[in-house]
Amino acid sequence: MTTYRGNPDAVRALVQPDRVHRDLYISQELFELEQEHFFANTWNYAGHDSQLPEPGDYIRVEIAGRPLIVVRHTDRSVRVLMNRCAHKGSQLVNAPCGNTGKFFRCPYHAWTFRTDGSLLAIPLKNGYEGTQLHECESAKGLVAVKNVRLYRGFIFVKINDVGPDFESYFGDSLSSIDNMADRSPEGELEIAGGCLRFMHQCNWKMFVENLNDTMHPMVAHESSAGTAKAMWAGQPADAPKPMAIEQFVPFMSDYKFFEDMGVRTYDNGHSFTGVHFSIHSKYKPIPAYDDAMKARYGEEKTAQILGMARHNTVYYPNLTIKGAIQSIRVARPIAADRTLVESWTFRLKGAPDELLQRTTMYNRLINSPFSVVGHDDLQAYRGMQAGLHASGNDWVSLHRNHDAAEVRGGEITTVGTSELPMRNQYRAWSRYMTETM
Repeated sequence: MTTYRGNPDAVRALVQPDRVHRDLYISQELFELEQEHFFANTWNYAGHDSQLPEPGDYIRVEIAGRPLIVVRHTDRSVRVLMNRCAHKGSQLVNAPCGNTGKFFRCPYHAWTFRTDGSLLAIPLKNGYEGTQLHECESAKGLVAVKNVRLYRGFIFVKINDVGPDFESYFGDSLSSIDNMADRSPEGELEIAGGCLRFMHQCNWKMFVENLNDTMHPMVAHESSAGTAKAMWAGQPADAPKPMAIEQFVPFMSDYKFFEDMGVRTYDNGHSFTGVHFSIHSKYKPIPAYDDAMKARYGEEKTAQILGMARHNTVYYPNLTIKGAIQSIRVARPIAADRTLVESWTFRLKGAPDELLQRTTMYNRLINSPFSVVGHDDLQAYRGMQAGLHASGNDWVSLHRNHDAAEVRGGEITTVGTSELPMRNQYRAWSRYMTETM
């Protein structure tokens, strides 16, 4: 049995140009190494600026196995701190979100820290006179994450101080976030409502792979979207479609539709499907929204913004966005065979309520724990997670449309049914996984 800890060559051997080893999905040892290295070496989505409207507002997240606090400091900047008291290690906050005021107070011994992490006060401080406290880490306060970047309201962090900076890591893939924000007549987004959390009984990589896998919809979703399509069959072409039918039926498009849709990949594992069109391209117009957009941007730029209807953009490793429907999903790895998926909806500032209604319906129908379509995928993930324990074949095929020249990287556009996005993800996984091993 291969041991991967301290063995970067063995880890690299798991990723070949056109296939990957099954251990990437089923090895708990690899999962734990991912937390220490891969997730810590990459830029991960942590939250959205609109979740922190006032100083002292915070959200609690976990990235790379580290408990974090994302907080609005008194100067209105966003800080990211390790959720660990500098004294004896107690978590400072346990609620998923809240407002801490001007400081954090440890619930164990009442050490207090400003919202930038600096130490504010210690009870009975004279008890430390003559000791070495002031020379050790505890006196420095909370550990702050140095690599924090806000982009159009999206908050990203990188735990380790290695690898590329934010712009180099994401490059032109940021155009999908730009498009999502530009869809607001005010150019800004805000989180609307709560979060739908859905536990997936699979490795996180299965979920992320599936986002731009276009060979499965007409197969896996036949029972759900296929039923909706059959129910609508026979209706006149000009009959107004209920919103649910409008969102369900495109999942049952044929192979040619998804092939012609196109996919684009970028360095570091990022990609999107829907280069030319997508399942979101034919939603009915909302006149009041179109008018508000034209008043802000003019007719030509409005057509350009709304004409970009990308399917899923994967910001590797943990964020996927749907700009055309103003929804995001975040992968929170729990174990080798457990992944918590969070679905969030956004309001386009200045847009009519019909836009938010369409977004919330899509999230309920497709992404939520009470989704119809989502359970098709979940069943497939469960089957793969169990099936990969079978013996006799240690490899997962990613051969579809493989081209040896793709290893050069850069921006690549190809047919929508290619497995290039998956191969691109695993090349990035291998690189960042071993960077600090």
